Amino acid sequence: MTEIVISFFVLVGALFTLLGAVAIIRLPDTYTRVNAATKASTFGVIGSMIGLFIFFAYTHGQVSGKVILTIVFVFITAPIGGFMMARSAYHAGVRIWDNSVRDDLKEDMKKQTNESQ
Repeated sequence: MTEIVISFFVLVGALFTLLGAVAIIRLPDTYTRVNAATKASTFGVIGSMIGLFIFFAYTHGQVSGKVILTIVFVFITAPIGGFMMARSAYHAGVRIWDNSVRDDLKEDMKKQTNESQ
């Protein structure tokens, strides 16, 4: 039964990673690609690490603190990194997709400019 649970988490992690790779190719602009890559890599790595954690706990009878720290580190840093990449691209002038409905950052920047004047 434990092998099934381990296999499930590793396969879910691999599936998220695969979906992220496909999304990077298929999505129309930088911002949606960064979002997909960040979410997919976060869920993919965390799924694989949970499977690894269970494997070590089951086969060796030990709790691996390094695996737990890896899960926490990826869970915290990947979304922040994706956010910073998207914001940097926006400030560098990378255009959003023509069919995008909203540009909240543009509206916020206009409000800031009006308030500072």
